[in-house]
Amino acid sequence: MKINNTLKLIISLIIPQLAGGLGSFFTIGSVKDWYPVLVRPALNPPSWVFGPVWTSLFLLMGYALYLVWMDKSGKSKCLAYWAFGIQMVLNALWSIIFFGLHSLGGALLEIIFLWLAILATIIAFAKISRPTAWLLVPYILWVSFAAYLNWAIWKSLLN
Repeated sequence: MKINNTLKLIISLIIPQLAGGLGSFFTIGSVKDWYPVLVRPALNPPSWVFGPVWTSLFLLMGYALYLVWMDKSGKSKCLAYWAFGIQMVLNALWSIIFFGLHSLGGALLEIIFLWLAILATIIAFAKISRPTAWLLVPYILWVSFAAYLNWAIWKSLLN
């Protein structure tokens, strides 16, 4: 069965949104009850920022995936697809660990693996198409910032 380009775009955009939706399922209750009572660093943005930022990042990820899928260069895409899939799973897993399990240390360890998986995805995508790699740069920057927030909150609990 041949999939037309519009359907490929829709599928590519939905995949990251599904990962985000799974993660947000574990976030909802904690954002209202648990997260507000944590000591957060001064650089912590207001809660309303996270939804639009993550939605935008998931759209960029999906569009990058679509461009890789549409690439006609003949380059192997297997590693790129695997890296993308792994970082999507790790993305959802971080929310489960941090917000669902309230394990700040576990989430901090997990976000290191997420960051490395994003880097691997950027490298794999760059081998196919440089613009796709650039579409993922805001994502790794935001996850770097999220790692800082995770670390600062975890550190505040140790004091």
